[in-house]
Amino acid sequence: MGRADGKMAFVTGAAAGIGEATARMLAREGGTVVLADIDLEGASRAAAEIADGHPGKAFAVELDVTDKDRWPHALEEACRLMGGLNVLVNNAGICIPGSVEDLDFDQWQRTIDVDLTSVFLGCKAALPLMRDHAPGAIVNISSISGLIAGHNLAAYNAAKAGVWLMTKSVALHAARKGYDIRANSIHPAFVDTAMIDDVVRGPNRDEMRAKLTRQIPLGRIGTVDDVAYAVLYLASDESRFMTGAELKLDGGISAM
Repeated sequence: MGRADGKMAFVTGAAAGIGEATARMLAREGGTVVLADIDLEGASRAAAEIADGHPGKAFAVELDVTDKDRWPHALEEACRLMGGLNVLVNNAGICIPGSVEDLDFDQWQRTIDVDLTSVFLGCKAALPLMRDHAPGAIVNISSISGLIAGHNLAAYNAAKAGVWLMTKSVALHAARKGYDIRANSIHPAFVDTAMIDDVVRGPNRDEMRAKLTRQIPLGRIGTVDDVAYAVLYLASDESRFMTGAELKLDGGISAM
């Protein structure tokens, strides 16, 4: 316990899935969290459960991560609620399957806006606020699909690969400026969330999930806590000498 003592974290896409699990993990380990999501009702529910019996532990704010004008206000509100900001977890994301021929432009642009541009907006708006509460950590949730391509994930591959290299650029910028703020990316394989359900929906859902599982050397799909523990490490002072790195959380896929 206490691995996140003193951490004031802003987590996007926190109404459910990996974001919610991350917020719970950071709070359980001593941190204060703001759960940001376009689904304010869901984020508020999760925040209330986290803060039950611990007033001032968790808060919710509404945020469409593609809205460049809303980002600064949401982060300023988070600073007011927590007394500062020193951890940013860019987790919000979508996956629209499709090859380069199958996807239409709107599907492509929507994926880039949610999965990549939002990370740019978050890092840009958060850095000036995080400097006053260093040491700080930015954790960007990419994907193993940002390192290994698939024929039917053209937009998702491109967006998550962009997150991977942009994270390195942010890390080098912060180091060059002497901000004492680190930036690292996490690259999960298949994780048991609603996003997986979107990909494998249909009458053959169980068969498709089994097919995904067979691709993973460890023989199972990841859990949200698998990712949350990785975020906890990168957000904590345990990783003070780690920046500009990618943490593969893929059950061994990339080792093949």
